Amino acid sequence: MNDTPRRRPGRPPQVSADQIVTAAIGLIDDEGLDALTMRALGSRLGVAAMSLYRHVPHRDAVLAAVVNRLVTTALADLEPRESWPEAATGFAEAYRAMLLSHPNAVPLLATHPVDADAVTPLLAGVLDRFAADGIAQETALIALQSIGVYTLGHALAQVGSPPDEPADPAAAEYYDRWFAAGLRAMVKGFQP
Repeated sequence: MNDTPRRRPGRPPQVSADQIVTAAIGLIDDEGLDALTMRALGSRLGVAAMSLYRHVPHRDAVLAAVVNRLVTTALADLEPRESWPEAATGFAEAYRAMLLSHPNAVPLLATHPVDADAVTPLLAGVLDRFAADGIAQETALIALQSIGVYTLGHALAQVGSPPDEPADPAAAEYYDRWFAAGLRAMVKGFQP
């Protein structure tokens, strides 16, 4: 007796690049970065791993797409703020919220660069606040990149505890205070 499910005749299931990225994020969130293989991703989508290569050339392309999706999602709803320090702080808070909601992806974001061409337009409102104070875009981008790296490194330190360790509310509160203090100091340091 064969327990293998039979495939129904007809057209095989089809997936899009968008579905692949969504499934990859879900797989990383649920099982960790090391669990992301083309085979596991195909299984999650109900398709053969080989069919994924129609949309993505290899695993690294999936990882790059995951990074870009997570970062652009974090920045998509940035609210305009009154001043560039408030806008830069809002950027850091939105980025950190995304990182902490996808802790298994934080090491990926720390090791794979984001596509600057995809992110810069999403920062237009923040960059406008810098420009309104006469700060050149190049200087503003350096400030935002520095704040982004600080935010990412801080999140990496926070989520780097062993996965079987229970969540500690006191530790989370400490990390919140630490992040806020460091962010204030960094933003202040960029003030002309």
